[in-house]
Amino acid sequence: MDSTPRTDLARHYDSGAWLARFAGRMLVVCPRCGGCALVIPRPGLSDPRYFSELLFQPRRLVCGGCGAVTDWKPEVQGAGLVGAVLGGSEDPFFQRPLWLQTRCAGHILWAYNEEHVAELSAYVGARLRERGGVRPTMSMCARLPAWMKVSDNREEVLAGLETLRVLAERMAPADRSDAAHGRGDRPRAHRSTSGRATGTTSGRTLS
Repeated sequence: MDSTPRTDLARHYDSGAWLARFAGRMLVVCPRCGGCALVIPRPGLSDPRYFSELLFQPRRLVCGGCGAVTDWKPEVQGAGLVGAVLGGSEDPFFQRPLWLQTRCAGHILWAYNEEHVAELSAYVGARLRERGGVRPTMSMCARLPAWMKVSDNREEVLAGLETLRVLAERMAPADRSDAAHGRGDRPRAHRSTSGRATGTTSGRTLS
């Protein structure tokens, strides 16, 4: 056995990005056919200045398989808008189960899209994790559940993330994961904020 110390251990630097960074495009279970549908900002909107603005943008659910289309807009409360609250295995706009879900280490592993899966894989696979950012305790990585962070689960979680990566390439109803069901685990909105986002998000942002 080669006992030479390894010098190529993976390193992950947490820039402090919040979960909202991955909220621009979500893969969900279509309410009509059960295949993979997309939740995206309504066409014609200007690009957001901050990722947090994605939580207030009107949304559209579209399915390329059956043609289903439905729209969402934020609730008006007083002089402000109630933004979507991220977290849990349902999308925060239409409350549809996320398409990217699988059973892992006795839990449900989920992600919004391929970019989200890639970031989680980079973090979980790293032997050295460095924390940065202005408010590092608010970052997506810092708020991951403990079972995803412990080294004993690393290989199983990485395998689960690979399952999600493959699922992202499959769109048919028959490809749906047996874990892709609603669980009512979506955090509830607890306050409203104005439509003028300032770089902060409303509610909880856990992954």
